[in-house]
Amino acid sequence: MDAADSELESFRRRWREEVLARSKGKESSSATQVASSPSVTSSASTSILKSHGISRGPPPTENPINVDETDEVEPNAYHDLEDKDDERRVGTGKGKESDEATRNRNKEPKSALEHYEKAVEKEAAGSLGDSLNHYRKAYRLDARVDQTYKNKYYPPSSFSQKPANPNPSNAAVTVPNTAHHSLDGLQLSMSELIAEFADLSIPAAPPPTDQSPAPPCPIASVPSEVLVEILSHAAILDVASFVRLAQVCKRFAFLVAREEGIWKRVCCGGEFGFGAMLYDWTCDVLGAPLHNDDAGGRLLGGGDAGADSPSETNTPLDDHPITLSLLHDIYSSSWLQMFRARPRIRFNGCYISTVNYVRPGASSPNQVSWNTPVHIVTYYRYLRFFRDGTVLSLLTTAEPTDVVHYLTRENVNNHHSGALPSAVVKNTLKGRWRLSGPFSVQGVALEETEGDVHIETEGVDAKYMYKMHLSMRSAGRGAKNNKLNWKGFWSYNRLTDDWGEFMLKNDKAFFWSRVKSYGLG
Repeated sequence: MDAADSELESFRRRWREEVLARSKGKESSSATQVASSPSVTSSASTSILKSHGISRGPPPTENPINVDETDEVEPNAYHDLEDKDDERRVGTGKGKESDEATRNRNKEPKSALEHYEKAVEKEAAGSLGDSLNHYRKAYRLDARVDQTYKNKYYPPSSFSQKPANPNPSNAAVTVPNTAHHSLDGLQLSMSELIAEFADLSIPAAPPPTDQSPAPPCPIASVPSEVLVEILSHAAILDVASFVRLAQVCKRFAFLVAREEGIWKRVCCGGEFGFGAMLYDWTCDVLGAPLHNDDAGGRLLGGGDAGADSPSETNTPLDDHPITLSLLHDIYSSSWLQMFRARPRIRFNGCYISTVNYVRPGASSPNQVSWNTPVHIVTYYRYLRFFRDGTVLSLLTTAEPTDVVHYLTRENVNNHHSGALPSAVVKNTLKGRWRLSGPFSVQGVALEETEGDVHIETEGVDAKYMYKMHLSMRSAGRGAKNNKLNWKGFWSYNRLTDDWGEFMLKNDKAFFWSRVKSYGLG
């Protein structure tokens, strides 16, 4: 028993020395030697304890000693996972790309493309001032830097290209295509489509309910000759309303598009057609008829209403050789095409020219200004034509809504002024107009082309007279001869017999606008 106690006491002593040596941090050689001895002593002590019938407890390393204080204890490590912070560390292999990107961001741009990229980056970050500076530097270096940037980051190859002809006409009939020739045939033209409406009748309105009888349609039983006469009178009253009848039914659409008798009446009449066009001067600048004595001169709006009626100014043109020559040679024997395409003046509206330009202003000499003031100047020119060969011309800053309804001969002759609404036309100039064309006697010697408008008006002073030369053009979809372009503007001095030309740097073309209060004009 004494021998076993001595051996146990010896084991405890060696074990204490071992722990003290490890806690003092001896050299690695002595630590390795001491580390090998516990395994021997542990086996020996185990055999001694078994011989005495004593069970051994947990191993010495699990003794309740704070192992975190020792330097040899290594914490748990997960070597199979990558460190996420390696990419953020400067100098490590994984952070090379981020270091390069950081250097590129901090590097001062030199080329135009680098300035443009820096500007885009600053703009996305909200620094609009810095972005604008880089944009300016980029465009100073290269005016087409935006195209270079687009080709670099958005090349055409990155977008999917649509097939040139995904469903050609020679493909098999199984290809679903509504325009396939082998399935539906060729598409009809507008003239062929309208020709199919020739034998159709005017349909009645559908009944309000399934059980109700169909409402009567008296116009469907009207003979075609009577119907054409009714539509002819409608066209004389208002051509626009007559054309809108084509939206009622297919029968009306055929009559509006193909009934040449109606369009012949409209084209040769004096209401909207060429019977009211004047190709020679019919009055002087102030409106007095030519070749008339001083006692019988008639001024603008002088009260002789009979001279302005369409019946007196209407000239039959349907059998005129020049009219027939133009109809067959230029307008394909179509009165409708002749009415739409041949130049003509419109009397049921007003021609308006809106002029806008910018001129520099004068800064104050008493204070320092960072900006240069400018003035935006806006003014309008108005032209209203009458059937007797007279015209009214007005230059003003008033807008069209305040002018067109008062641009009449009565207001001009009454000289309205003051606070009256009609005072805006007090500076209106009286004048005369004529067209150039084959019917012009004066134009034969001058070799004028059809489609030009010549206007002569009085000047701001009695010794002056103004002359305008305009040409008819078309503007907008489907509209014809609704625009007057400038070709020249002159001033004539009656006393010195001198001509002076006005510069048309800022002046714009005239555009026709309909005014319902004018009626037929």
